[in-house]
Amino acid sequence: MAKFSTSSKTDIFVHIGIIIALFLVFFFSFFFIYLPWSTNHGQSITVPDLKGMTLEEMEKALDDRDLDYEVSDCTFVAGAKPLSILTQYPKSGSSVKEGRKIYLTIVTATAPMVKLPDVIGRSESSAKNQLLSAQLVAGTTEMIPALEENTVLKMKFNGQEVKPGTLIPKGSTVVFVVGDGLGDQMVEIPNLVGMAADEAEILVSGQNLVLSKRYVGTVEGYADGTVVKQRPASEGNKIHIGDVIDVEIAGEAPTEEPIQNNN
Repeated sequence: MAKFSTSSKTDIFVHIGIIIALFLVFFFSFFFIYLPWSTNHGQSITVPDLKGMTLEEMEKALDDRDLDYEVSDCTFVAGAKPLSILTQYPKSGSSVKEGRKIYLTIVTATAPMVKLPDVIGRSESSAKNQLLSAQLVAGTTEMIPALEENTVLKMKFNGQEVKPGTLIPKGSTVVFVVGDGLGDQMVEIPNLVGMAADEAEILVSGQNLVLSKRYVGTVEGYADGTVVKQRPASEGNKIHIGDVIDVEIAGEAPTEEPIQNNN
C-alpha cells in the first residue's frame, strides 16, 4: 500500500491540498454534471394544446413529447364532442420537464339527469332565466289562446308535456307553452249602434273587448257622438275575448283641452 510522507509541514500541506482538490472535484461533478443529468436540468418540453382532441389524439400528442396524463374530472357539455378534451393543466404553451403529468377534464358521452324547474305561472323571460340556471335550453315558444298573456302554462320535452321535477338530460331543449292574452272564450257581440260613444266604450271594455273608433262627421238621424255603424255586426254573432270591434261615430272627434298650468 502506498505511503505518503508526512515528515515535514510541506508534505502535510500537500496532502491537505490533494484532499481539498478531490473534494472540490467530487462537489462540482455531483452538482454540475451528475445532478443536471439525472434531473434533465435545463431541458424543457412545451405542453401541446389538447383541447378538443379525442383520447387517441391526446395520447399520441403526449407520447411524442414523453409526457404523461391523468383524468382529473369528467363533465357533460351540450354540443361538445363526447370523450374529447375540455380543459388541461398545465395550459398549452407551458414549459415542463420530461415525464410531467398533464391533468385533463374529459367531456362525458352521457348527459347527467337534472330536475325540470317549476316555472308554471311565471313570465316567459323569468322562466327562461330559471331554465338556464338548471343548465337546460329554452326552445321555440308555443302560443295558445289564454287570458294569461306571456305566462308559461305548460312545458314540453321531445313533443310531450312534462311536469316540474321531471328528470331530463342536462342541456336538453324545453318548449314553453305560453298564453296569448286573448283566450278562447267567446262572447256575444253587443249592439252598439245608436249608443253614445263613451257608453259603448264602457260596455265593450267590460266584456274584455277592444273598441276602435272613427268619426265620420254629421250623419242624418244620429246625434253627434253616437255610434252609427259597427263591424262586426251583432246579430247574435260571437267573437273571442280580446278581439276588436270597429265603430263609426257621428260628428267630429273631440279635441283635447290643453292642460292648465296653475303655477
